[in-house]
Amino acid sequence: MSDLEMLTQSLARNVRHWRSVRGFTLDVLAARSGVSRGMLIQIEQARTNPSIGTVVKIGDALGISVTTLLDYARGPKVRIVPAERAVRLWQSESGSHNRLLAGTEAPGPLELWDWVLMPGDESVSESHPAGTVELVHVTEGELTLTVEGEDHRVPTGASATFEANVPHVYANRGDVPMRMTMAVSVPPVQ
Repeated sequence: MSDLEMLTQSLARNVRHWRSVRGFTLDVLAARSGVSRGMLIQIEQARTNPSIGTVVKIGDALGISVTTLLDYARGPKVRIVPAERAVRLWQSESGSHNRLLAGTEAPGPLELWDWVLMPGDESVSESHPAGTVELVHVTEGELTLTVEGEDHRVPTGASATFEANVPHVYANRGDVPMRMTMAVSVPPVQ
C-alpha cells in the first residue's frame, strides 16, 4: 500500500471514529466544518484525497488535530515520529512546503509543523476556531505574517504568536528560502 493510500485509509477510519465519538451525523459535521456531506461520504469511504484545507476544517470541527485524523494507530505514551513519517500536506510548484512533524490531544489538538517557503510564495490560511493560537519560530530567511490584513516581519531567529481565529497568510517576500517551525494549539470541542 502506498503512503497516499495509507493516509487516505487512515483519514477515512479516523473521521468515522471521531464523528462517532462526538455523536455527529454527517449533516452535523458538514454544517460545523463547511465541508459538503458528499465530500465527507467520499472521505469516509476512502474514495478521495482531500486538500489540506478540507482536512483542517474537518479536524477543527471535530476538535482534533490533523495528526490525529491521519494517525494510523494510537501509540504508547511516548511516541517517536521518524523523519520519514512526517507528513507533507502542502507544497507549491516552486518548492515551498510544510510537514506535520507531530501532534497530540492536550487537552485539545496540538500540532508541530516544519515549513519552507520559497521566495515569492505564500500560503493563505482560513480562520481557525476561537481560542486557536499559533506560534512560529523563523530559522532561515524572513517571514511576512499577515493577520487581519496587517503585515508583520519575523526575521531569522525571531518568534511570533497570534490568535489564529482570523484569516492569516504566511509569505516569503525575500529573495532566499524561509524556514520556520510552527506550533498550533486548538481548544477542545465543547
